[in-house]
Amino acid sequence: MKHLLSIESMPTAKFAEIFALARGLKATRGRHAEHPLRHKTWGMIFAKSSTRTRVSFEVGIRELGGDVIYMNIGDIQLGRGEPIIDTARVMGRMLHGAVIRTFKQSDIEDFAEHGKIPTVNALTDDEHPCQIITDIFTFLEKRGPIKGKTVAFIGDGGCNVPLSWTFAAAKLGFQLRIASPEKYLPSENVLARARAMAKKEKSGGQIAVGTSIEDAAKNADLLYTDTLVSMGKEAEVGQRMRDFEGYQINDDVVKLARKDALVMHCLPAYVGKEISREVFDAHAETIFDQAENRLHVQKAILSLLAKAGTRKELGVGTRRNT
Repeated sequence: MKHLLSIESMPTAKFAEIFALARGLKATRGRHAEHPLRHKTWGMIFAKSSTRTRVSFEVGIRELGGDVIYMNIGDIQLGRGEPIIDTARVMGRMLHGAVIRTFKQSDIEDFAEHGKIPTVNALTDDEHPCQIITDIFTFLEKRGPIKGKTVAFIGDGGCNVPLSWTFAAAKLGFQLRIASPEKYLPSENVLARARAMAKKEKSGGQIAVGTSIEDAAKNADLLYTDTLVSMGKEAEVGQRMRDFEGYQINDDVVKLARKDALVMHCLPAYVGKEISREVFDAHAETIFDQAENRLHVQKAILSLLAKAGTRKELGVGTRRNT
């Protein structure tokens, strides 16, 4: 079976293939010549709340000709303790593919292994691959190739979004700078894996981490942030607001970047916290183009999974020690 479980495990060549297909699907929305999911039913198993991810996948599956079943984890036996392996064995006999949004990366990997149907990571605590592929596609639309550019992530450097960015930088050859309070920086394990990957790929990708917003933002081509309180961390909101004081993309930070720098946010945005109202409004077109592009990129991913002819075509996830 073919899966998209992480940026880390996805072959580098597949980025260009996804981008090319997404560009075509976006241009021909509503009049696609092919419907690769016709007569197929995909399941969406979500343990975390969602707006953009749920809507974009449901719409995308239907526009590709498929049917979709949405399952909140609290409404199925997983919520009562059924092992993910057993759920996968059942779902794999009934569904043609699965989109899963959950906490543990190992649950996605277990489902893919035992369900034996195409499985897509719609967000785990470790990675958010569809989001980052979309972000790079959006950059490509607006500024051209990302290779050799500089991306500055400001905020919670240890959450799934910047972690996926580290592996994207390693594969695609751009510089990623992460500015975050020290205890929220990516783990040494993640950084070591990403830097080893950049060396193996000979991409020229670089990952720099630190606490200085100024160092991260200086001459950046893309300024990026995310909510400071990821799902599952709600009990930490008070402490996090204190820890992240000053970690905001505002006018002063934008002035440090290149004049034509893009500003992105994967949403939902808590305006006035990780991003100022002025900056959010000034860059709203890019941010909401970014949100729309989730639909087109995910349709491309689903199409490739449906058409994949070999096990290695999109890559299966590898188990990792995070």
